[in-house]
Amino acid sequence: MSSNPQPGVPNAIGVPRHVAIVMDGNGRWAKKRLLPRVAGHKQGVDALRRTVRACLERQVQVLTVFAFSSENWNRPAEEVSGLMDLLVLALSREVPKLDKNGVRLHFPGESSGLSPRLLQGLRNAEQTTAHNDRMVLNVCFNYGGRWDIVNAARQLVAQGREITEAGLCETTALAHVGDPDLLIRTGGEMRISNFLLWQCAYSELFFTPCLWPDFDAEELDRAFRDYAGRERRFGLTSEQVGPSGQLPAASGSHA
Repeated sequence: MSSNPQPGVPNAIGVPRHVAIVMDGNGRWAKKRLLPRVAGHKQGVDALRRTVRACLERQVQVLTVFAFSSENWNRPAEEVSGLMDLLVLALSREVPKLDKNGVRLHFPGESSGLSPRLLQGLRNAEQTTAHNDRMVLNVCFNYGGRWDIVNAARQLVAQGREITEAGLCETTALAHVGDPDLLIRTGGEMRISNFLLWQCAYSELFFTPCLWPDFDAEELDRAFRDYAGRERRFGLTSEQVGPSGQLPAASGSHA
């Protein structure tokens, strides 16, 4: 598997190479059942497990999920604390399974402000799975799209490099993979909420009312069927793209 898949290059028919997901609706799922919000996040971990398995079965090469935004720190302290504890627990339980299934983990996001215990867990997970090449799983934690762009620009300045589109592509938090082909948001909201602002310039968007804890392979396939019916032109004409839907060879990974 290429570590930097190119958009526009076909994977299996109707299956995007890189899928990004805003996992929304955990709190509302719990509220409907008169449960604490953390209970919804626990069910959300199960939904992510199902989705990873479904993506592996469908030969998706990169899955990127929005686990915790830089704005989520403003939520109630009890919920934030519960989320941190849940992530530590999920790492201990899920990393061995992901490693066995050939999944390589990355945690794009700002590391400052995280507890040493959590930070060490994230680093260990990345190191443990670094050799895998079946699928890349990016779990964006303490991440924001604006932060990502600013951070990339600061890196270029620190390196004495000109700020260019190519330079930013090389220094953003997801520089190790190509841009998402498909962005899915669950929970019924129709916005991307500061997620992958740079990378999703040409991504296809799919919004579903399904709350994240209820998301499953059937809902994933519904998004894939919708995606398969779209024509991705990347600023070109239909004639330039051609019947295969494949970009010209000169187009780059961040076209």
